[in-house]
Amino acid sequence: MNAPNIKQGLKDNASQFWILVVINAFVGGMVGLERSILPEIAEKDFSINSNTAILSFIIAFGVTKAITNYFTGKLANKLGRKRLLIIGWLVALPIPLLLIYAQNWNVIIFANVLLGVNQGLTWSSTVVMKIDLVGEKDRGFAMGLNEFSGYFAVGLVTFLSAFIAEKYGLRPYPFYLGVVLSVLGLVLSIFFVKDTRHHVAVESISSKQTNVKSVFLNTTFKNPNLSATTQAGLVNNLNDGMIWGLLPLLLLSENFEKNSIGIITATYPLVWGLGQLGTGKLADLYNNKKILFYGMLLQGIAISVLILANTPLHFIVLCAFLGLGTALVYPTFLVVISKNTTPNQRPESIGVFRLWRDLGYAIGALLSGLVADAFGLHYAILVIGFITILSSIIVKIRMKSDII
Repeated sequence: MNAPNIKQGLKDNASQFWILVVINAFVGGMVGLERSILPEIAEKDFSINSNTAILSFIIAFGVTKAITNYFTGKLANKLGRKRLLIIGWLVALPIPLLLIYAQNWNVIIFANVLLGVNQGLTWSSTVVMKIDLVGEKDRGFAMGLNEFSGYFAVGLVTFLSAFIAEKYGLRPYPFYLGVVLSVLGLVLSIFFVKDTRHHVAVESISSKQTNVKSVFLNTTFKNPNLSATTQAGLVNNLNDGMIWGLLPLLLLSENFEKNSIGIITATYPLVWGLGQLGTGKLADLYNNKKILFYGMLLQGIAISVLILANTPLHFIVLCAFLGLGTALVYPTFLVVISKNTTPNQRPESIGVFRLWRDLGYAIGALLSGLVADAFGLHYAILVIGFITILSSIIVKIRMKSDII
């Protein structure tokens, strides 16, 4: 099909768009496998007591995913989005088997290196392809649906894995979900997905943005909208890395049952996912700077107040507020990146943004683990909460006030 026959828009590309939404749910589900049970596996199966050592799997995941995001952005135009998506699912196939049969912690870390590659290739590819398909009008709505499908699946699989672990043990049964997800994701990507590079050619004709010499420097430092968004993305995943690793340990210290821990740890990504059904469209209609500021501020406050919680209901309410704050910013991040880049340089700019954003996982896990080991879990949570509030202030100061 030639580029002149290609149309952008959600209605004109509905079938491809919804296939990618389903695929991204499988992508998110692969992360949900670990969120409620891996810290407990570290303690019970491998006798690891150091918070920093337990969080090493998140550090490995975050660094690998960040680097993969960057190269996915750079290679999207050269190799094609579909090809990168398929490679990502091939990498996913051994992950659940490694988690099931691991006899030492290094195997768990290696599985999370593969998970980082899988997430970088598949999630970045589906994001870029949806942006290619829908055009400018519905971009926020599209990103909301994309992130909803991924993070709702994170929350759902987080709960299911905890439920299965409560009934049948920590291993192997919870990870059988990963076998199903990876096989389905690969089959759909091979037989049902079409590449979207021709859509970029159509959009480039009407784009008002101009190419920049260095996409990396522009996204990271030079452009005030892009750089403010990038630092907020890094801090968002910095606090997510802390929640992923330390929240289950905090809940275990409260002597909550596995089902309660599963519900609490699932609440955050479920609200995050569901909330984006509305906040994505919000990013198309309202001031992006205000959305990012209030979203980051809400996250910081919710995290800081976690140290006062002492019942399951307290934790559920605070995780819901944290999920809402994250839902506000996540699709808005990608809308701001898309508005401030050319169609041809957009994949690379998204890759740079996601490089820094997902390095936040590693930085958050390492920082919170070190502080927790030195001063305790509550101090680690307060430090991350303060950093998140500081990030909202940077958005307020750095971003242009007239960005729609």
